[in-house]
Amino acid sequence: MNDEIILEKVLQEFSEKLPKFEDGRIDYSTSDKAPVLNCFVKFENQVLILRRGDKVRAYRGLWNSIGGYLDEFCLLEEKVLEELREELGIMPDLIFQMKTGNPFEFNDKDIQKIWLIFPILVELKSKPEIKLDWEHTDFRWIFPEDLKSFDTMPGLEKILASVLID
Repeated sequence: MNDEIILEKVLQEFSEKLPKFEDGRIDYSTSDKAPVLNCFVKFENQVLILRRGDKVRAYRGLWNSIGGYLDEFCLLEEKVLEELREELGIMPDLIFQMKTGNPFEFNDKDIQKIWLIFPILVELKSKPEIKLDWEHTDFRWIFPEDLKSFDTMPGLEKILASVLID
């Protein structure tokens, strides 16, 4: 099934039972389940990881890819472009290609949340100047096999593996 169809069905389900913010986005703060995108940015043989800041709700201080709640009805690609622009200052003209992995659930028992993860890999034409927003305090370009050396959010290696498989 197409990721866009899956996403639309998921958002419809959540939209019917969860409250909304004033701007119409779905508010997952009280939900034990939430759909999110996790997007790795790749240039040549390296991927970008980001250290989460102390102002974010979950996984403070841990390394992650860029991500965001899927909280409004739009194409997955549009949401990825929005997160790239907001979190890193990367504009669409730098993107060589975008690849989606199969969505999967990850149950983080420590925070009692089930994440429905839509994994994405964005490959860039050139290495950008990274402009971090408030969500992150640091970034590193690393080789994928080095990810295990970092203190990451739970399940991050699985997310990366899911989009690096050809």
